[in-house]
Amino acid sequence: MAIEFYTYSTPNGRKISVALEEMGLPYTVKVIDITKNQQFDPAFLAISPNNKIPAIVDSEGPGGAPISVFESGAILIYLAEKTGLFMPKDLRARVPVLEWLMFQMGGFGPMPGQVHHFIGLENEQDRRYGLERFSKETQRLYGVMDRRLADHAFFAGDISIADFAIVGWAWRHERHKIDLAQYPNVKRWYETMMARPGVAKGFAVPLS
Repeated sequence: MAIEFYTYSTPNGRKISVALEEMGLPYTVKVIDITKNQQFDPAFLAISPNNKIPAIVDSEGPGGAPISVFESGAILIYLAEKTGLFMPKDLRARVPVLEWLMFQMGGFGPMPGQVHHFIGLENEQDRRYGLERFSKETQRLYGVMDRRLADHAFFAGDISIADFAIVGWAWRHERHKIDLAQYPNVKRWYETMMARPGVAKGFAVPLS
């Protein structure tokens, strides 16, 4: 049975479509049009009580019973556990995967997301402070990533769910007003990721 994937075409949605394709899992897309407030529909809230996409329903969950999962980081961990892919079993090797996944969830997502918000404001006075504050923090985060990737092919050594999480947001680097040429290690990693067939399919699948 296919996993039901409730989503929209956003960085957080793309993280999951990339993971599903890379893991070779069958899934069906259930578009939740956040521009029409469909995320507040009671049926969706029963799956995602925080009224955010993405969410999944796996009819073949643990013990063969259905399970729903919300929050993109939790979904990535669940899918990695389900398939045994892209997250090591060894605890020492597993720690950097979780570190960089949490780095994305706590920083490289919320901060560039604020850049998206303030860019869209029409009032220049309202835009200026927010853009300056969150653009600087976004640039700092790209710098953190660039230093990490100076001696790592992927964020946790081997490719992992942490890379899927981060690429969903790096995909929007132009909207972040970031020139990847200034972060050559991120640029190399990003081009490597986008050249993977599973990642390309994950970005190509219609989510809206």
